[in-house]
Order: sequence, then structure tokens, then C-alpha cells
Amino acid sequence: MEEKPRFTGNGVLRLPPGFRFHPTDEELVLQYLKRKVYSSPLPSSIIPEVDLSKYNPWDLPACGGCGCEEVKYFFGLREARNPNRSRRNQAAGSGFWKATGKEKPVTASRCHQVVGMKKVSVFHRGKPPTKTEWIMHEYRLAGPHATTTSDATHGTMAARWDWVVCRVFKKKRTKIEIGEDHMQESSCVTELSDGSGDGEEASSGSMSSTP
Repeated sequence: MEEKPRFTGNGVLRLPPGFRFHPTDEELVLQYLKRKVYSSPLPSSIIPEVDLSKYNPWDLPACGGCGCEEVKYFFGLREARNPNRSRRNQAAGSGFWKATGKEKPVTASRCHQVVGMKKVSVFHRGKPPTKTEWIMHEYRLAGPHATTTSDATHGTMAARWDWVVCRVFKKKRTKIEIGEDHMQESSCVTELSDGSGDGEEASSGSMSSTP
């Protein structure tokens, strides 16, 4: 007897154990985002719709139990952009997403045409704001209608082209970065030990220096 597909509480498909969701940039744009924009049936209802402004990256819902808890995928809506204003940060949860560099094209492997654009952002939080290890890849369709504006005359077409698909993940630290942090901590402990005659004070100082 064929097993029926299972869904989560919000209607997102839950994959069977052992399956993983690891789409390429091209697949995200052509198979998911393009279909979403044109209201066509999706290959799978595995990517939820999320209001990014309400979540910190670590609180984003997993995409339907797809085995990708370390990487989050979701559909979102871009805010209308005023062409007279410069690029601004995107508020989210207790911080904001800040774009890094320029958008990069996503090219179809068969026809070698640009089908989408990819923007990379880093999550910042705190006062003063400091960047975290959380990264977001935001994809939009490429084309004459792909840029959203505040002009209400675009009507339904503008609303459909506001959709983006995002991939959020926490950057893995390299062995070099971990080694540098360890060297800095060791140096701090040495300096405190050399300048203090009390072992307890040195130990306390080394603990407070650890982030």
C-alpha cells in the first residue's frame, strides 16, 4: 500500500526519513521561485512562507522536517523599493540583515541565460551592531518586471514579482579561525598571569574575556 504524503501543521510537506533537501541555485530559481511567482504548482510544498521581519535567523522554522535543520529555506516578500533611496538594511527579529557586495547572476545550465539574481546578506545584532555568523542568500527572478517599486499602478503583476526565495544558514568556522581564537585566549591568560600575583584573579579575568 502506497504511503500518503505527510504534512506539518502549516501545510508544508514532510519528507520521509533519509531524504534531504539540497537544491542548487538554479533549481531554487527555476523550479521553485519562478513557479511561485506565476502561481504554478510547485514540485513539492516543502518551502514555507515566512515573514522575515518577525524572526531571528536561529528561530526560523525548518522547511517541513526535510532533514535540513542547519539550513532554512523559505519564501518571502520584498518591500517596495524607492529608486530615489539608497540600499537600506532589512530589519529582522532583534537585529537586521545587511547586504554584502553586489548581486550575482544565476545562470541556467542548458541555455546559459541569466534566470535570477542572488544577494548575500549577513545578520547583525547588538549595540553597537556586530555581525554574526548567520548568512542569507536571497534569490529573485531576473527580467523586466523583477524590480519592485512603490508604484501602485503595477497592480497584481508587481505583487507576484515581489516573491523571493531565501536560504539561511550559520557559517561554519574554519580550523584557522578556531586556532586564532585559541591563541588570543592563551595570550590573554598569559598576560593576566604575569601581571597578577593572585591565581584566582587571573583565572577570573581569563573567564570574563571569553565571548
